[in-house]
Amino acid sequence: MKQDPDTSRLGFHYYPDTLHYSHRDLQVWLPILKSLRASWLVLLAPLNRAIPEPFLRGLLEANIQPVLHFLLPLEQPIDLDNLQLLFENYVNWGVRYVILFDRPNVRLAWSTQSWVQSDLAERFLDYFLPPAERAFHAGLTPVLAPLEPGGDYWDTAFLQAALKGIQRRCSSDLLRALTLSAYAWVEDRPLDWGAGGPERWPKSRPYYLPAGHQDQRGFYIFDWYLAVAQAALGDALPILLLGVNSRSQAVSGAGPSPGGGIEHVEKNLELARLVCAPPVEGEPADQPYEAVSPRVLACNFWLLTALEDSPPMGHAWFQPDGSSLPVAAAFQEWLSSCPLGLPQLPLSFPEGSTQNPAQESVQSVEHYLLLPLFDWGVSEWYLDAIRPFVIKHRPTIGFSLLEAARARRVTVIGGEQLFAENVLEKLRNAGCRVERISGDGTEIASILATL
Repeated sequence: MKQDPDTSRLGFHYYPDTLHYSHRDLQVWLPILKSLRASWLVLLAPLNRAIPEPFLRGLLEANIQPVLHFLLPLEQPIDLDNLQLLFENYVNWGVRYVILFDRPNVRLAWSTQSWVQSDLAERFLDYFLPPAERAFHAGLTPVLAPLEPGGDYWDTAFLQAALKGIQRRCSSDLLRALTLSAYAWVEDRPLDWGAGGPERWPKSRPYYLPAGHQDQRGFYIFDWYLAVAQAALGDALPILLLGVNSRSQAVSGAGPSPGGGIEHVEKNLELARLVCAPPVEGEPADQPYEAVSPRVLACNFWLLTALEDSPPMGHAWFQPDGSSLPVAAAFQEWLSSCPLGLPQLPLSFPEGSTQNPAQESVQSVEHYLLLPLFDWGVSEWYLDAIRPFVIKHRPTIGFSLLEAARARRVTVIGGEQLFAENVLEKLRNAGCRVERISGDGTEIASILATL
């Protein structure tokens, strides 16, 4: 059965700098992000000041979750009190995810003296855990630094050592809140390179790839990282994919430009289809590749835009001169041809009937609180926001449009990207009194508190 794409995991990387967070920038890029159905946006976070609240709130009101990447320095003092203040502000504004550090498994991240010492992963944790604890206690989800696939210190070995160290050294609460990240660029390998992880490719070893085998250095890197987490912790962790692109060497500012060829367009569209159209359980997949794990929270494509003459500009989908790579138009055309929001309610009239069948039982539920349900599960962000409202009004809570259609009153939590207006109109036609509550977590909670 053909599926409409679920774009709740689709995201992008914003400018690879900290200079473009003005109101004008928001006005320019928010319509473009909406046309790309973005649900996530990776932003580089300044270390000495906050990203302006209006910029972040503008994204959140459009149901785009910002992921803040702090490029903290290794082997240098970190002002934890200043970071904590930033973290607390970001929580109040609705931010949830912060990535701490970047590619600590490469030689250039360390001094020569430190690199040659033993226990590199443990020494990285000396730097990572203090800000991670501050972020967690402020109410954020700390994200473990993404590693260089392969890398000077093999990334899967580094990840295994780091996770074991975190398990030994930090609280169980922090460990449960931890999220992984991974650079999932494809380069010139097949899109399904490494799919199935170490279970399928058991002879692959750090720094050694036998003939006819595959490893983690591709889009399916998440299969390998999740297997490492399962082995180290007894449970897989959620994971954010970064740098997704069919030719993403530019994450490090090197490598060939992707150009505007049809291969670049087709590969990136196929990656998007993989993430946005997972097969229904028990039914054959519409695409030839394996489904993306539900543990993958987001797939962030590299790169939305960049400064003119900067190394990543060749990979920017939208160029400084106003032009764009063919892949941008292809994405917009593909998405514009797909229905927005959740599948349509099957509220058709039976043959010969003059009444909608849903109206026959519309009074079976007095008040239904309709929440969005993502591939990766239920959002704690929404659950926290609705708690006072639930205590006061005691509505029926659920995720089903069909159940909602049997209620006198339906309160819908989420903007049009989660529940399209035509879906709400179906509920109204079924006899429901519908009200929509949207915005970020703080705004939703404030509005619900007044109802």
